This record gives sequence, structure tokens and C-alpha cells, in this order.
Amino acid sequence: PDRPFVGVGVIVFRDKEVLLVKRNKDPNKGHWSIPGGRQILGETTKEAAQRELMEETGLPKDAVDLVACTRGWLRYRLPRRLLRQNRSDFVGQKQKWYLLKMLADDDTVQVDAGQDPEFDGWRWVSYWYPLGQVVAFKRDVYRRAMKELAPALSRCID
Repeated sequence: PDRPFVGVGVIVFRDKEVLLVKRNKDPNKGHWSIPGGRQILGETTKEAAQRELMEETGLPKDAVDLVACTRGWLRYRLPRRLLRQNRSDFVGQKQKWYLLKMLADDDTVQVDAGQDPEFDGWRWVSYWYPLGQVVAFKRDVYRRAMKELAPALSRCID
């Protein structure tokens, strides 16, 4: 079973760019995001990050190198309007965020390889670009994660 209120965000970078994926499912169809998702009971957050990355981008563990992760939990809550539409008890998530360096070639990325793909596109973008693209209620958690992980990224690309 999933741990619905515990999740991960996975920032994959090469040079000064990060991997962004485009959702093909409602309710966020067409929204761009950084890979990530729910942690499964019994998994560490690192294992959840590796699994989510594989499920959402096709990137295996050896295609990336772990550079850093956020120290504490970062949290977001669903807005009231989405809580009313939501038929579960899901109200938001606490997340650990991971920064991973891309080691593989671009053709290793396969967003549509899974059984029921969530995404139908991907691209490399500048580091801060995702803040203007993600669904509004996740923007603050993205900002906090990216701000905390930016120094580790700078050490890798300078």
C-alpha cells in the first residue's frame, strides 16, 4: 500500500538544466512537473525516489548519481477547491527531495514506457524554470526544495 501523505520529488540535472515532464492525465493534464510521487510502505524515501524516477522517466538507478537531498520534510496542502473534488482522504503531502545528476544519454529517458504512463513529454529546462510551470499549490514546496538544493547543484557544475 501507498503512504499517501509521504512522497518524494526528484530533480534530475545535466549541466545547468533540469528534467521536466508533462502530465497527460487529469486533473493536471498539460501541467509540467518534476518527477516524483508517493512512498510505498516499507520503502525508504531514497528507494521511492529511484522507483518513481524509473516509473515516470524510464531512468534506472545507474543512469543517475545521487548528489543531495533535502534535510527535513517539505509539505504542501491541496487547496480547498481540490479537497472538495477529491474523493479520498488525501489532503497534501510531506516530501523529501533528491538531486540527481544525469549520467546516461537523453535517449534513456522514456516517459511513455510504463504500463499506464502519467506523462507524455519531457524536456531539459533551466534550473528555476519549473517554478513558473508547476501547478500553483505545489509552487512553494518546489521553491523551498530548489533553494535548498541549489548550492549542491552549483558545486557540481562549476
